[in-house]
Amino acid sequence: MQKVKFLLTGLLMLVLTISLTSSVPITDSKMEDLKAKHAKATLLINEATKEGKTLTSKKLISIASEVKGEKLSFKEKIALKIFNKKIAQLGADSTNAAGGKSQVVALILVILVGGLGIHRFYLGYTWQGVVQLLTAGGCGIWWLIDLIRIITGDLTPKNGSYASTL
Repeated sequence: MQKVKFLLTGLLMLVLTISLTSSVPITDSKMEDLKAKHAKATLLINEATKEGKTLTSKKLISIASEVKGEKLSFKEKIALKIFNKKIAQLGADSTNAAGGKSQVVALILVILVGGLGIHRFYLGYTWQGVVQLLTAGGCGIWWLIDLIRIITGDLTPKNGSYASTL
């Protein structure tokens, strides 16, 4: 969870830095000013996200305005709102990496309808599921291999590991 928070904070800082500099050439004096703004933004974001609190778009815009020292343009506000939605979505995806996939459900699917490749669809391998559906599980060979791989835990969901295992 700490790694995710660190990644999200880093991405947020990158977007804030880009939106605040607006592709203006950076001189040494501007670099010092930028470093000060970066430190201030980091401090404000860390305070806003203490104890697992989420950073709302409104709070993010107020932090960016405070760091910039002036009101944000409409375009900057929209960009920050979109970015905040993407970051929230990324955070949700990373905390529930496998999407709540269960190894038991995958095992039941491979046993019951393994020849149709339904377990591959469940685990997020859509293309392989289609191929397995068209080839009747590789004439049973692919089905048997997948059965063994699910039992041993080798065949995991596409986006991570199982939420619950055998």
